[in-house]
Amino acid sequence: MLHYFAGIVLRRQGGCISTILHPTLPFIRLAETRKLACLPLPIPPGTPPPRDDYFAAIHHISNIVRRDFYLERTLNRLRLPPPTPDIVLRVLRATAGSHPLQALRFFSWARSRPTYSPSSPEFDALLLGLGRHRLFPHLWRLAADMRSLSLPLSSSTFASIITSYAEASLPDLAVDIFNRMRRFSCPQTTEVYNALLSALCQARNFHGAYSLVRRMHRRSVSPDRSTFSILVDAWCAAGKLREAQDFLEEMARRGFSPPVRGRDLLIDGLVRAGHLESAKRIVLRLTKEGLLPDVSTFNSLLEALCDAAEIDFCVDLLQDANDLGLCPDISTYKALIPAVSKAGKIEEAFRLLNCAMEEGHRPFPSLYAAILKAMCRAGRFADALVFFGDMKVRGHPPNRPVYTMLVKMCVRGGRVVEAANFLLEMTEMGLVPRSQSFDIVVEGLRHCGKHELARRMEQLEVEFLRS
Repeated sequence: MLHYFAGIVLRRQGGCISTILHPTLPFIRLAETRKLACLPLPIPPGTPPPRDDYFAAIHHISNIVRRDFYLERTLNRLRLPPPTPDIVLRVLRATAGSHPLQALRFFSWARSRPTYSPSSPEFDALLLGLGRHRLFPHLWRLAADMRSLSLPLSSSTFASIITSYAEASLPDLAVDIFNRMRRFSCPQTTEVYNALLSALCQARNFHGAYSLVRRMHRRSVSPDRSTFSILVDAWCAAGKLREAQDFLEEMARRGFSPPVRGRDLLIDGLVRAGHLESAKRIVLRLTKEGLLPDVSTFNSLLEALCDAAEIDFCVDLLQDANDLGLCPDISTYKALIPAVSKAGKIEEAFRLLNCAMEEGHRPFPSLYAAILKAMCRAGRFADALVFFGDMKVRGHPPNRPVYTMLVKMCVRGGRVVEAANFLLEMTEMGLVPRSQSFDIVVEGLRHCGKHELARRMEQLEVEFLRS
């Protein structure tokens, strides 16, 4: 089957599509044309087919499924070889997410071929697409077909279906699906419990959610971090911090301790719910007691506080955490350095960048860009150029966004010649400048009276467009 599809190459020739086929295979006619130029592809028999041609054929079939109103007629006119599960699965994965009904029609067409026998992955891919688009009658008819063929329905597919019902504000039907899993001989795993737990919490049915957790305990289903996070986040979003704390304490007494500390879950829940003041109080109390949250929780709190423009508090909190032995990762500096730079605290941003490199982290170009932009805004162009040179000396090559930002800031600051030099440097490094960058530089050079240099920059842009 791979050899049949691998030989198809689609290309436009004078407004029509021609096909290039394996010399030993029958020709495939496309519905878009009446007259085809069929040219042989020089591949020796037994040679593995080119993957590019194989996926080009899949892409073309997917486009037919998405766009052709009479897709069955078009597919029949293609005179395709018998479809295989791999071909069908790839087409369904490409189309079911955006066009589930058309994908269902393609699946029905494939099943009508006498040599094709569907398998579970094809059904699962189609069920997920139907569930996301809330096409529940089609979904259950397909599930019934799957059951009649004695094909197993996976727990992850059931979890996705339950989530679809929850997003449609149908928690009662989500519970019914959870209870219906036994008819399909499908185990109720932790993933399924988490999906139903999320559905109940979205409906603010905390009593039912708590009962479901107790059922997990009776059925000896081990909860994971998501199980605890779903309930804690829901209680925190509802302003019920005490209930969240009592839940964590009770689960610890039952022997189901979360994989992370309960206080970290509380902080995460408060941050996601937007209760930053409560999260700050918990963190401050922990630091006074000599305790620390884990790094991921600390980073999520820093990001939320930086978005709220509480920069000074974040800097002080990081200093206290470092004194207590916290080892920040690159995500910590990624959240803090741009916020500190945007607030105009350039020296503090330099200190944080140096700390990151002393700890062995390799800063992203975006971290350098934040400091460079802050220095340009402050009018410190000379210092910015020196820092940019140090960046390259340290072995951290700038990327296209960094150069684009420098060009824009230099033009705004009246340093048009430096902006033109950055464009030339980009071309020497093999980076393609944006056309807007050329436009503002050329306009700035003309405004300054440097018409010859502006003409050279226009010629450089034309050369790039030709290449």
